[in-house]
Amino acid sequence: MSYHLVLENWPKVDETRISVITDGSRILGLGDLGVNGMGISIGKLSLYIAGAGIRPESTLPICLDLGTNTQRYLEDPLYLGLRQTRVGDAEMTAFMDELLDGLTAVFPKMMIQFEDFSTDNAFKYLDRYRFKHPVFNDDIQGTGAVVLSGFVNAARLASKASGKPLTSHRILFFGAGSAGVGVASQLTSFFTLNGLTPEQAKRQIWLVDSQGLVYNSRPGKLAEHKKLFSRDDYDGPPMKDLSEIIEYVRPTALLGLSTISGAFTADVLQQMSILNERPIVFPLSNPVRLSECSFHDALENTEGRVLFASGSPFPEEEWNGRTVVPGQGNNMYIFPGIGLGAILSKAKQVTDTMVEAASLGLAGSLNAEETAGGLIYPRIERSVSSSSCHSIVLTLFPL
Repeated sequence: MSYHLVLENWPKVDETRISVITDGSRILGLGDLGVNGMGISIGKLSLYIAGAGIRPESTLPICLDLGTNTQRYLEDPLYLGLRQTRVGDAEMTAFMDELLDGLTAVFPKMMIQFEDFSTDNAFKYLDRYRFKHPVFNDDIQGTGAVVLSGFVNAARLASKASGKPLTSHRILFFGAGSAGVGVASQLTSFFTLNGLTPEQAKRQIWLVDSQGLVYNSRPGKLAEHKKLFSRDDYDGPPMKDLSEIIEYVRPTALLGLSTISGAFTADVLQQMSILNERPIVFPLSNPVRLSECSFHDALENTEGRVLFASGSPFPEEEWNGRTVVPGQGNNMYIFPGIGLGAILSKAKQVTDTMVEAASLGLAGSLNAEETAGGLIYPRIERSVSSSSCHSIVLTLFPL
C-alpha cells in the first residue's frame, strides 16, 4: 500500500501511458551506474516522444535505487543514490513484485518497458511478469526484433547471391549476454517462418561467450539463459579462438554483441568472405568505440561484398565508384512502435507475435530507392517506427 501512496503522487496519473524502468545495473558500455541510470529512462522516453508521437505528459521515467556495486559512486559525495552495494536477489524480487503490482494498479493504462537490467535479472523479470503485467524488455525483445528485421533483408540478398535456400543460413553469435541470447531467440522466427520446426531453427544458431563456443559438455557451470542454444553435437576440448570456431561452424552470418572492440579482425572478416559470396556481418555493440569492427574494415576485407549492420552509426563509404550505405540496427526503429501499438490496442501483454509483427513490419518498410540501393534498413532519418506500430495493431485487430 505504501508504494501505491508514493505512485499516486505523480501529477499525471490519468494521462500516463508509457514508463521506461531501469535499475541502472548494466548500462551498455558504462556498467553499473546506480541512480545515474535515470538518464537512460529519460532518453528512451524522449525517443517515444520524437519517434512515436507520445505526448510528454504521458511518460513516466523510473530508476530504481537498489544500491550500486561501483565503488567510485559509493565514495562520491555528490552521488545521489543509496550508499550501499546492491540488494540480494530475494529482496529485489520482493521489491519488484510489489512495485509491478502497484504500477498496474495506479496506472492501469500504462505500458512498461524494462531497460538495462543485468543479464540474469533481465531474463528473470521478463519471464516473471510478461504474462501478468503489460511489460516488455527492450534489450531482449527490442534488440531481437530490430536485428531480425535486418537479417530478413540481408538473408534474402545473401541467398540470392549464393543460390542457397533461406533455411541454409547458419548464424554465429559472438556474445551471449541478455542482448545476444535475446536476439538469437528472436532469430529462430526467421527459420520457423521459412518452414523449419522450432527445434530445427535452434540448430542453425551457435553462441560464443568469453569462454568460447557454448556447448553442453564444456567444463564449468553454464548460465541458465545460454542453455537454449548450447550445442549437444560437439564434445571436444573448449574452442576459444574465433577463427577456429568460424572454420568449425562455417557460418553465413556473424553477429557481435560482445562489446569487445575490434574482435572481428581482418582475418575473421576475410574468413567470412571466403566462406560466403555475400557475408552477413553485424557488429552490434554500442557505442562505436566498442563495435566489433568498423564499416570500412568490413568493406575492405570482404572486397565490398559484406552485408553490414552495426549498433552505432558509421558513415557512408565510397567503394568502386559507388556510395555504400551501412545498416544500423537501432532499437529506435522498434521500441516506440511496440509501445505505441500496445497502447493503441490496449494490450494486456506484449506477446511474441506482436514483437515478430513489429520486426516484419520494419523489414517491409523500405521504399523503392532503398531497396534498389541494397539497403537492409530504411534510412534512419525517415520516421518508420510507425510501421512497426501499424503491424502490431493489425496483428491484434486484422482488417
